[in-house]
Amino acid sequence: MDSSVSIIIRTYNEQKYLAQLLAAIHAQVFENLFYEVIIVDSGSTDRTLEIANNFKCKVLHIKKSDFSFGRSLNIGCAAAQGDYLVFISGHCVPTNNYWLLNLVTPLIKGDVVLTYGRQLGGETTKFSEHLLFAKFYPQESRIPQQGYFCNNANLAVLKSMWQLHLFNESLTGLEDMYLAKQLVSKSFPIGYVAEASVYHYHNENWQIVKRRYEREAIALKEIMPEVHITFIDFLRYFISAILLDLYVAWQQKKLMGKISEIILFRLMQFWGSYVGNHEHRKLSNEMKEMYFYPLKIYPQDDNKIYYNEQDQEIVEVI
Repeated sequence: MDSSVSIIIRTYNEQKYLAQLLAAIHAQVFENLFYEVIIVDSGSTDRTLEIANNFKCKVLHIKKSDFSFGRSLNIGCAAAQGDYLVFISGHCVPTNNYWLLNLVTPLIKGDVVLTYGRQLGGETTKFSEHLLFAKFYPQESRIPQQGYFCNNANLAVLKSMWQLHLFNESLTGLEDMYLAKQLVSKSFPIGYVAEASVYHYHNENWQIVKRRYEREAIALKEIMPEVHITFIDFLRYFISAILLDLYVAWQQKKLMGKISEIILFRLMQFWGSYVGNHEHRKLSNEMKEMYFYPLKIYPQDDNKIYYNEQDQEIVEVI
């Protein structure tokens, strides 16, 4: 029987990899799948919208003042025509032409109601994050899996399940795990599909790395309120992770070029997690913009230069 898939991509200044991603989507082996691509954009100022239009995507817009990770996904899902909702980050690119088919087949067969695929670091990904990807996205599939870990940088879910539990719009991140927890709590199985793999490109400065782990730790308190990170935990995790990463780098003969990067990444990861775990204030509009929009304005002569910290490139001069 023919099936329809809606591929939903959140974008904010994603020109660097978006064309590669959309080209890879159109090159997929679809068999009996019909698909549409939906872009949910939150104010891009680079070539993101031009690229999306060139690939004839359905483009939806969300104001910066209305944005949250969950709300943008809910907007895309509400407009979707497909029976299966697929989510992929604007800076991810499928590794092969069977990514989509592999990701949704367990849903079509009825084995699980949600799947997520493997993530591999790209050429700009930090060394320690390559190791994190290897830890959380192994080579073996688990269908179904235990627990509710998942990640919507590369994820698919039955539309009927999304209609049952919309994405939480108040979270500062981890809206995917929140949804998966609701499904698992009602005995709906989810699964990990190693064959549905993507390259996940990160090129963040250290402030943005810290901020990412901080906002995810804030969200994790809503999902797992029993988790508490003490300062001793921070030190223990930080030191043990550095020692392990240095050992792996030494084994791979990359030690001399990676020492400072490893130390800084793990510091930002665990310090951000510690700070976020201890954040009890209600987020102000200014804090929300800081977490959701990694954007700074730097003066240069009489112009203002808008600088996208995630991609580390100038995206607009006015």
